[in-house]
Amino acid sequence: LNQLQSKYPHRLVVLGFPCNQFGYQENCTNGEILHSLQHVRPGGGFKPNFTLFEKCDVNGANTHPVFAYLKCKLPYPEDDPSSLMKDPRFLVWSPVSRADVSWNFEKFLIGPEGEPFKRYSRNFPTIDVEPDIQRLLRLTKT
Repeated sequence: LNQLQSKYPHRLVVLGFPCNQFGYQENCTNGEILHSLQHVRPGGGFKPNFTLFEKCDVNGANTHPVFAYLKCKLPYPEDDPSSLMKDPRFLVWSPVSRADVSWNFEKFLIGPEGEPFKRYSRNFPTIDVEPDIQRLLRLTKT
């Protein structure tokens, strides 16, 4: 994400939404998230150069409004339409929906007018979103 934000600093806005609904992988407090990124995972002094929001729910009754909207418009990842939560032990939210985000690092690409363009599974390499970013940028007036 840092690489894409650096490459298109004035035409792309990357937003990160930490979530603890997937294996409780983001179990630190909001105040600890940046420190954890820098020193633990991924570590090595990593600092995001994009906006990082506070933790939120992306599924269930307390779904953040941004994700309710995105999932309504793009109900499944285009690269893996059958993508579902694989292990029911990790379902820690209710109600469960077919459009639920299935794991951390799913990505949503939003067009310049705020319209959801494409949803990508967690397995889709982030850097491979770039051709779609370029396509949207070509269609956008500067």
